[in-house]
Amino acid sequence: MADQLRIHPVNQDPAEEAAPPSKPTAPLVGRGSHPSENGDPERQYPPPPARGIPYKPTKSRRCCTCKKCFCWTVSFVILVILIIGILAAVVYFVFDPKVPKYSVDSMRITEFNLGNDNSLSAAFNVNITARNPNKKIGIYYEGGSRLSVWYTGTKLCEGSLPKFYQGHRNTTVLSLTLTGQTRDAAGLLQSVRTTQQQTGSVPLNLRARVPVKLKLGKLKLFKWKFLVRCRLNVDSLNANNDIRISNSRCRFRFRL
Repeated sequence: MADQLRIHPVNQDPAEEAAPPSKPTAPLVGRGSHPSENGDPERQYPPPPARGIPYKPTKSRRCCTCKKCFCWTVSFVILVILIIGILAAVVYFVFDPKVPKYSVDSMRITEFNLGNDNSLSAAFNVNITARNPNKKIGIYYEGGSRLSVWYTGTKLCEGSLPKFYQGHRNTTVLSLTLTGQTRDAAGLLQSVRTTQQQTGSVPLNLRARVPVKLKLGKLKLFKWKFLVRCRLNVDSLNANNDIRISNSRCRFRFRL
């Protein structure tokens, strides 16, 4: 019986006996992974605080603001134009405004002499007719007007209009005295005489700047400026002589 219960050793591979004990394997999660990705509930860390980013208006927002300002400006301009147009239409249909008319009727020279110092002294008496054809608009001629006579860009004499009120459909004849003195005018006087001999007439320009106020019904408007320019052809510029006006044409315009 003792011979039958023998323990026989198991034959092992010599390579397995010589192999060192195995080391624990590396974790399945990489080094750079977040603890929450490891699936380990015991080791979890709070997330890092978020960095504050300064607010900067984007280009699209600036463009939107510029577009809004532009739209408001255009709308305001259009509104002003519409209001002015409505007022102009009311004035036109209610008051029927018409342009005043002016004409130079006659002219007389009382002085046109060359002095010893070659200065030219001139004095003109001019009769001007002003017509107001409006039925419901009156004209207040204010102070500060300027009236002058020119020859080829040289001012010969000047004066002013009196202050007066011109009513509806009124015609007013103004007798004005214009005086002036031009230095170094020997060549100017010779040019006047040469032109008179060659063409038989002397071209003159009469310019007027007149501040006025219009009266629409009982409403007196703000100040305007009437600008009148008349081109004249006279037969001569001899002193103490009535001048015959062969051609006269006046243009009128106004400004605020």
